[in-house]
Amino acid sequence: MNNPNDIDVIDLLLAQHGQIKSALELVQASAGTEKQERFDDLVRLLAVHESAEEEVVHPASRRHSVSDEVVDSRLHEEEQAKRTLVELHALGVGSPEFDTKFRAFAADVIEHSELEEKEEFGQLLTHASPDERQRLAKVVRFAETFAPTRPHPGVGESATANLLVGPPLAVFDRMRDAIRDWRRQSGNA
Repeated sequence: MNNPNDIDVIDLLLAQHGQIKSALELVQASAGTEKQERFDDLVRLLAVHESAEEEVVHPASRRHSVSDEVVDSRLHEEEQAKRTLVELHALGVGSPEFDTKFRAFAADVIEHSELEEKEEFGQLLTHASPDERQRLAKVVRFAETFAPTRPHPGVGESATANLLVGPPLAVFDRMRDAIRDWRRQSGNA
């Protein structure tokens, strides 16, 4: 069996894209409390994943011949996704508008991931050495441990903004997550 530390950043991100697609489907297939829990899980997964991409993957893509226009488009899509997640959260999973807005959001997220795979991952595969891609995977994992677990639109979509603001937001987000989970488990929701 392969050592998990030997994983390539492309394989890591493709696996995460698969997890995100599955999570989107689970939200759409759920109802009630289960739907809320699955939506919360999706929000956390997306917030952590996108923060790490903004801090690590997009800057690496720029260094490896991906045009600024392509990377800027992906960053813009990620900022829009954060705003939509906040809107969906405000609506609540029980809102009559939630499912329609969520379906459009899910389609946008899938399109975004496919564009990353097509326009960025191929360049990284071609121009970054296997050792560098393994190092990038380690850095992505590390960045994810300090990433916020909720979207914070307007905070910034640059690596520098995420590095400055991300860790304090992550602490607050993770505290809120722990309290929310405790309340659910103890029936104090």
